[in-house]
Amino acid sequence: MPESAIAEPIPAATLVVFRDRPDGPSDLLIVERARAMVFAGGALVFPGGRIDPADHALARLTAPDDPYAAGRIAAIRETIEEAGLPVGLSPMPDVATLAAIRAALHAGTAFAAALHDHAIRLDLAALTPFARWCPRHRHMRIFDTLFFLAALPDGSPEPIVDATENSRVLWASAQQVLDDADAGKVSIIFPTRRNLERLALFTSHADAVADTRSRELRTVTPWAETRDGIEYLCIPDDLGYPVTAEAMSDTRRG
Repeated sequence: MPESAIAEPIPAATLVVFRDRPDGPSDLLIVERARAMVFAGGALVFPGGRIDPADHALARLTAPDDPYAAGRIAAIRETIEEAGLPVGLSPMPDVATLAAIRAALHAGTAFAAALHDHAIRLDLAALTPFARWCPRHRHMRIFDTLFFLAALPDGSPEPIVDATENSRVLWASAQQVLDDADAGKVSIIFPTRRNLERLALFTSHADAVADTRSRELRTVTPWAETRDGIEYLCIPDDLGYPVTAEAMSDTRRG
């Protein structure tokens, strides 16, 4: 298949929400994709989705000099839609206001309008750029995805699954998700596994942010490589990922 047959990447953003614990590693917000979804059906992922034109429009109004603004906005919006959590909002809305904003988004109201109606502003600085992944394999859909880190705001409600794109929402440490995947209890795709392995190195949101800010944010594009007769899917070894190759037969790409 010629290179031209590779689909144009779809800009997307996802949010890794940390719920720090005093007695162990942070819990992370995880959603389970509905099995009927074309992309990553049945897999555990972080909340996220496409960066829409309206996200770019709002970014130009609120943070024109921030190259990650549209991604930050999309990650905040998707986390509200998928899990009902108020990350990146100021002031933090009460439960009723948050539910109203979420309902408005589900009904098709523009994010900017939903925020304006309730006198809520965006706090884009609450999100730290963590990674960018853009596969180039021949696939129906390819996402150019920005990953962001954020701490769960104090006083946040419990997450509530949207029951449309996702079937379950949960808190779990990065290592717990990896262990469950290795035990065959859950499914995770290749980018999620690599990012969970990296996140498992940190005990708190602050630790993850400090390490992330010390590194270059460079797009990760996995490639295939044959080693000792076995085909591996590989990523660069200088971006903070503890595992940089996995046998192709063991991977799930989406």
